[in-house]
Amino acid sequence: MNREFIKAVEDLEKEKSISKDLLIDAIESALVSAYKKNYGTSQNVRVNIDRDTGDIDVFMRKDVVDEVYDPFVEVDIEEAKEIDPAYEVGDILEYQVTPRDFGRIAAQTAKQVVVQRIREAERGMIYDDYINRQGEIITGVISRISNDTIFINMGRAEGILAATEQVRGEVYEMNERLKVYIMDVKKTTKGPQVYLSRSHPGLVKRLFELEVPEIQEGVVEIKSISREAGSRTKMAVYTADENVDPVGACVGNRGSRVQAVVDELFGEKIDIINWSEDPAKLINSALSPAKVEQVIIGGEEKSATVVVPDYQLSLAIGKEGQNVRLAAKLCGWKIDIKSHTQYVPTAEDDAGLTGDVFEEEAVADHESPADTFADTETEENAFAQDGEEDLGFTVVEEEDGSGEA
Repeated sequence: MNREFIKAVEDLEKEKSISKDLLIDAIESALVSAYKKNYGTSQNVRVNIDRDTGDIDVFMRKDVVDEVYDPFVEVDIEEAKEIDPAYEVGDILEYQVTPRDFGRIAAQTAKQVVVQRIREAERGMIYDDYINRQGEIITGVISRISNDTIFINMGRAEGILAATEQVRGEVYEMNERLKVYIMDVKKTTKGPQVYLSRSHPGLVKRLFELEVPEIQEGVVEIKSISREAGSRTKMAVYTADENVDPVGACVGNRGSRVQAVVDELFGEKIDIINWSEDPAKLINSALSPAKVEQVIIGGEEKSATVVVPDYQLSLAIGKEGQNVRLAAKLCGWKIDIKSHTQYVPTAEDDAGLTGDVFEEEAVADHESPADTFADTETEENAFAQDGEEDLGFTVVEEEDGSGEA
């Protein structure tokens, strides 16, 4: 050990952000174990490394006592006073016992400790970096595929995209760049493990934050998202600014903003609606593109019955119940869909417990499930029908004109 060693430790402190004192303390502790191992002693020793010169000294430590029971760790008071009259019972006597060849052992031990501490520090910094980015999206490159698990190189770390977090229908290839959602970060014996997702609703939210400046600035707020990855997403947005159309801001000019998100999600359909504190209005919008005649808030907590025209029943329910299922998740309400013919008003309804009644003009203009259209001159106003979207997104217009792309 010498000044070059101290200089190297100081350089590590600057480059790796590893404290010089902590590193030297770790080396001193390791040298104590190395001394006992190589010299076969169980005596109490202390190793001191000079912070300026790098010189190493080994000291034997013994407790000053009246009567010695263990000569390896205790010394008689009379013997201690021969060395220094100031010693008293209870003091610790130290004297140097540094072996001649201890420098070689110290160098090997120091190297091992430094390498280990650097590895631990780097792992700690990677963990701290990614744990603070949990809930964000990151772009990585697919580095390897093992069975159904995909490993993504994110620069300083390798993320894990498990089969359960992948999107059905998406095809992943080696060296492909991919945006992924940082779902969780855990410490393991092999270092930090970063768990990624392509199916998490948070991925859609973060993608819109990247595409829509109004969301980044906090003018527009994403209130709720429900998603069935690879198929359809419903998103409710809100703004307190009367001069801003939240749905239009998310859609963008001629659908440019929402289309960028749809492309990143490989064609996943996205419905965007206005958030409302009125559950009846919210449920009405959430069931788009279906028309709603009436929303009846039930007596049970967070349950509602929705009446739709007979020809709109299949559209309101959606393929395999997807539309009403996503609407229920978006609103946080249990929704029961009934056609106009099926619905029979109850005594409670007659007593005034029905919800709002919506005129047909207040909902997106769909005449039937087959009436899909996409006017080439006004693509931004096209509405998505069940399984027949041209643009991949739905916009709900309201009477005040909100929701126009």
